[in-house]
Amino acid sequence: MGRGERIGRAFLTMFSVIAVIYFLLPLVIIIGTSFTTTAFLRFPPEGFTLSWYTKFLNDPSYLQSMGLSALLAGSATATAAVLGVPVALVLLRGEVPAARAIGALFLSPLILPPIVVGAALLQFATAVGIARTFWALFFGHVVLIIPYIVRTTLAALARFNLSLEEAAQDLGASAPETFFLVTLPLIKPGIIAGALFAFIISWINVEISIFNTTASLMPIPVKLFNYIQYNVDPMIAAVSATTIYIAVIVVILIDRVIGIERAATNRT
Repeated sequence: MGRGERIGRAFLTMFSVIAVIYFLLPLVIIIGTSFTTTAFLRFPPEGFTLSWYTKFLNDPSYLQSMGLSALLAGSATATAAVLGVPVALVLLRGEVPAARAIGALFLSPLILPPIVVGAALLQFATAVGIARTFWALFFGHVVLIIPYIVRTTLAALARFNLSLEEAAQDLGASAPETFFLVTLPLIKPGIIAGALFAFIISWINVEISIFNTTASLMPIPVKLFNYIQYNVDPMIAAVSATTIYIAVIVVILIDRVIGIERAATNRT
């Protein structure tokens, strides 16, 4: 290994460490602040207490909001995956007129400000009579996150070797069998990556959700947004830290059940 290569690796390692610290530091600050004994946000925390977690867990409205967010993000992600994968297949392989325009339509939520989508969704939901219901939130979140599924699936399909499908069909496999036994396992990394992004984006969304919430139908990001307008105390950090714990647990469970690393490397 030459001197230049060693210097390059050292710089790359240093940059990677700085990037990891940059992304982890806000999480460390939020978690640390949630344990402070002061009545205001403080980091490093002063003392150690679980009282802010107790206050949060004793409020049923917060637990209801977190349950709603989990249901909303999970159902929207599953629906976006079911719709997004066929869309990616058709856009890339189907001889569809104006395929580029249709693709741009599906990817447009990545460009449009979410608050614009939220306002438009409220007008549409009001017109069809579902404004401020779970279904209005659900449809809005599906529209918001489906581009992530489509983009990552398109990227996976772009690297796909079509000769594998042709070989399966030559051996007698039907089109559905070829898709589920050959295509789907090979593009699974792209779908999983898109689903993880989609779930996170849905979980943290405020702009679309806020237009269709009520006092009894309020995802946790909107509830936190409303709370900090009148109160700024460590309970906010406790609720935020709990969402971090949940996200970590979800990723660990997915890794245990599906195998994120195995899926990403296409190992079975």
